[in-house]
Amino acid sequence: MVLITQKAMNFVTEELHVGYRGIRSSLARFLTFFLLLQIFLFTAGCGNQEQVQKEESSTDVSTETLSDHDRSSDAKSETSDLTDAVSVPELKGTDQWINSNPFTLESQKGKVVLIDFWTYTCVNCIRTLPYLRLWHEAYADAGLVILGVHTPEFEFEKVYENLLRATQDFSLEYPIVQDNQFETWKAFGNSVWPAKYLIDQEGVIRYTHFGEGKYEETEQAIRKLLAETATDLQEPVTSSIHSYHLDSAARVTDVMLSQTRELYAGYLRNYGVLASGQMPPYILNTEYYEASNEELLYSDPGDHVNHFLYIEGLWRNEGEYLVHARTTLDYEDYVAVKFYGSSVNAVMDTVSGDAVKVQITIDNQPINVHQAGFDIEFDTNGNSYVNVTNARMYNLINKDEFGTGELQLSSNSPEFSLYAFTFGSYLGGEREF
Repeated sequence: MVLITQKAMNFVTEELHVGYRGIRSSLARFLTFFLLLQIFLFTAGCGNQEQVQKEESSTDVSTETLSDHDRSSDAKSETSDLTDAVSVPELKGTDQWINSNPFTLESQKGKVVLIDFWTYTCVNCIRTLPYLRLWHEAYADAGLVILGVHTPEFEFEKVYENLLRATQDFSLEYPIVQDNQFETWKAFGNSVWPAKYLIDQEGVIRYTHFGEGKYEETEQAIRKLLAETATDLQEPVTSSIHSYHLDSAARVTDVMLSQTRELYAGYLRNYGVLASGQMPPYILNTEYYEASNEELLYSDPGDHVNHFLYIEGLWRNEGEYLVHARTTLDYEDYVAVKFYGSSVNAVMDTVSGDAVKVQITIDNQPINVHQAGFDIEFDTNGNSYVNVTNARMYNLINKDEFGTGELQLSSNSPEFSLYAFTFGSYLGGEREF
């Protein structure tokens, strides 16, 4: 999470003095940088669909240098050598455990250990879970220990009960440990979600992988280490899962037609990127930047473009999220996004814990059943909505092909809170999580 200093806040205030036109006039410069980044990523070979198709990376842990708290790797894809020897650090500052009594990595010597850094609302992490479940089922008896180190992005992900529910929802049976203060993350020098570290029987890191993809390669690395103890292994299992493939239509050079980047609704992220001058903010309502933690009446500026959020109605901007701030009758307050992709996900919650109904439309119409996400429901009038019951990622749009649309989220409840949007561009959309 970006920490907002007083200097950054002052910068934001000064920028607002030039008005909305000044902010919008800066977008060309920001998006030019964004386009150059995307061209590099496609050239390097994209495998991960997070934000701007950030790519996967398999590399030796001793040479990986990535920026902090990025969800997936921007580094060029490399493959680590299983002969490399990097001693594994010990788990540090861990909190509660799920599916296991606490243990140390030292106590696991003699076994092969796969460390998976993840957070339960990260779509990139979620896409890897079917493989982790399969490897646990196939190789646990042969000496493989999978340990999910849950290092949270949002504050609600630190809550044990929330993580426990997510672990059960995803049918994860291997050990999970909370790393709420990022101490194990820092001990490993980690910088991305998801990240995998494969440790041999002597406590040496022999293989790493950052981001999605390379599942067959990772399984082969697991099998190679297990075979060092002469364990009889069944046939490889990864190929039994249908793999993701990027829709070729998503490989565009025009940034305004590319997959929508990840979008954040909280002011910490928005003030941070605006102050940095390196990327445009995620929300283009100028009133959003006039105050924080306050209820404001927003007016949608119109002229929607890809990669941004637009707000209409009375909302309160909090550090990590945007919360609807009044009771309405006809879903007149909304958050809108013009997106490009084949899937759209939103991290949402209800402030009080009571379920809230969030109406979802695309191009001002109910979502067609053929493009409805896994969490979409329909009322008797055919209106599409999501029943938000707890803090998690909800799948809103799931289409077979890459495309565009104008998405609107609205709720009559003052309990509705929105954290972030993520997008994908896989052919056939998302698999059910």
